[in-house]
Amino acid sequence: MVYEITEQQKVGLGLIGFGISFTFLGVSLFFDRGLLALGNILWLAGVVILIGWYSTLQLFRKNYKGTACFILGLFFLFVRWPIVGIILEIYGCFVVFSGFWPSVSGFLCHIPVVGWVIQYPVMYLDRLRRG
Repeated sequence: MVYEITEQQKVGLGLIGFGISFTFLGVSLFFDRGLLALGNILWLAGVVILIGWYSTLQLFRKNYKGTACFILGLFFLFVRWPIVGIILEIYGCFVVFSGFWPSVSGFLCHIPVVGWVIQYPVMYLDRLRRG
């Protein structure tokens, strides 16, 4: 399966990657607010560049609960409650992007090492369940 992406979408994917990296680094460094804020800004900019303004607005308008949690998480991050903010942002992202998880899991299962790591616990649980 070959996907063709434009240069603009490559930039969007790069910004999303840097945003996730800065967020992970911010969490690793005991919830550093500056890195978390920078990660959020880069991630949001990457999503907008990757799928466009209109699609981004539709995505966030479709699910008010996830959008509210994500925006509330950003607010808590900026008022110096980073742990609560990150928890709300992660929950909001999972709810907003819940329609994409089957596609993402299908893609990840076809990657050689990652697919084995994802599928192995499921196979092990099935084997235990059968006895």
